Amino acid sequence: MDATPQWLFPLEALRNTPTEYPIEKEMYDRARGVEFIFRLGSTLQLPTAAMLTAATWFHRFYMRHAMGDFHRQDVAAACVFLSTKTEECGRKLRDVAKVYHSKSAGIDLKSIPSDSKDVERIGLEILHTEEYLLEALCFDFLIQNAHNDLIDLFEASQSDVELQDYAWSIAHDSYRTPLCILYPPRIIAAACYILAQAAADDPSASSLDSRLAITAPSSTLPTPPTHKARSPDASRYVIEHYASSPVEVQNVTDAIDILLEFYRCQDLQNAPHLALVAAIPAPKMATQREPIFRPWPEVANFNDTRTASEPAASKAITPNSSHGGHTPQKTQDSMRMDLS
Repeated sequence: MDATPQWLFPLEALRNTPTEYPIEKEMYDRARGVEFIFRLGSTLQLPTAAMLTAATWFHRFYMRHAMGDFHRQDVAAACVFLSTKTEECGRKLRDVAKVYHSKSAGIDLKSIPSDSKDVERIGLEILHTEEYLLEALCFDFLIQNAHNDLIDLFEASQSDVELQDYAWSIAHDSYRTPLCILYPPRIIAAACYILAQAAADDPSASSLDSRLAITAPSSTLPTPPTHKARSPDASRYVIEHYASSPVEVQNVTDAIDILLEFYRCQDLQNAPHLALVAAIPAPKMATQREPIFRPWPEVANFNDTRTASEPAASKAITPNSSHGGHTPQKTQDSMRMDLS
C-alpha cells in the first residue's frame, strides 16, 4: 500500500517549508533529528516499526513547522513517544525523557537521579511538542514503510545475505533523507535494493542505468511475488518483478540519485565504510535538479550550540555499521513480526 497522497510532496516543496534555513542546512538537521530518533529508540529497545514511524512523522512535521520554532530533539522525542503508543510498544514519558536527557547531555543513563528536575522539564517539553505534532499530523497515524517491501523482495528473489545487509542499511539511511515524504514505500524499497545490488556486485558489473532500463513494454499487472524475474539478468530483478512503468522507473532513478547525493556529502574520511556506496556513479537517467545536500562539515556549525554531544549525521547506519537496525539474519524471522 502506498503512502497517503497528502503526505507525498514534490521535491520543490522542500524549498518552501516554513524553515528559513538554507535547504542544505535543513536537510542536515533533519538527518541529525532522525539519528536522534534511532538513538532514543535503540536505548528504549523499541521495535523497528516504531522508530521508522517516528522518523516519518518527523519529516512530515517539518513540512508544516519551522525548525527555528521547534528544536529537532524535542520533535524527535515527541515522535518517539507518540509512536510507542500507536505501535503498541508503550514506554513511560519519564523513561523517554530520561533517555533524551542522557543522550543530549552526554551523561550515563544510570547516573541520572529518579527525581531529576531536568528529566521532569524535558518530559513537559515532550508533551508540549506532542500537541503540535498531533495537530500537524491531522491525527493521521497510518504509516507504511519501505522495509516491509524489502522483506518481500528478499523472500521473492532469494537474495544473499550481503545484498540484504546493504539494502536494509540503505533503507535505514533513507530516513535521514526526505525520501519517505517524496515517494511511496515500494519506490524507496526498489531504490534501496538496486543500489544495494550495485554496491554488492563487482565494480565492472552493470551500471545503474542498465539496471533501471526498461527493455520491453511493462505489463499492467505486477509479476506474482513467487515468480522468478523474467530475464536471466539478475541486475534487473526489481524492475521486472514489479513490471515497473516508465514513470515508476524514473521515480526509482531519482530516489537513487538523492541517496547517492546524501552519501557523497558525508565525511568520508571519518566514515570510510560509506565510500563504496558513494563511489557508485549516479544514474544518467536521473532528473536534473538543484542539490539539496552539501558536505556536512560545511553546514555542521551553522548557528547551533544547544547539543554539543549530539553526533553528526555522518555517523549514519551504513552497510558496514553495527549500530542500529537488524541484520538480514534476523530479517526473515523477527523483522516480519516486528514490522507487522
